Amino acid sequence: MHRKRKWRSERGQVALEYIGFVPIVLFVGLCGIQLGWIGYVHEQADTAARTAARVEARTGGGGEAAGRAAISSGLASRAVIVVSKNADAVTVTVTIAVNSIVPGLSVDPATRTAVMPNDDPKVTGP
Repeated sequence: MHRKRKWRSERGQVALEYIGFVPIVLFVGLCGIQLGWIGYVHEQADTAARTAARVEARTGGGGEAAGRAAISSGLASRAVIVVSKNADAVTVTVTIAVNSIVPGLSVDPATRTAVMPNDDPKVTGP
């Protein structure tokens, strides 16, 4: 008489664990990419603000165009650059919207401000 063994096959268990773990790995990867993108956009806003303030302070104009030229073209088209100046200083504020690649995540726009002393010869004299 032949006796049958009663044990459960573990075939397919690794595949099920893999299928359950992949979404978690993908989500963590997307979050890492999102953090990198947020940092990049903030750095670009800072570069645009400093460049625009420096050009505006030295020449008395062209700061907004210089700020847009200093950053990547994809972000430059969405950047909002506000230049304000008085006899003492030039202040430039740059705001760039940050796109979200993580579903359901809302990210605040990148806003940076730069202030430079006003060196415009028309204002300060020769």
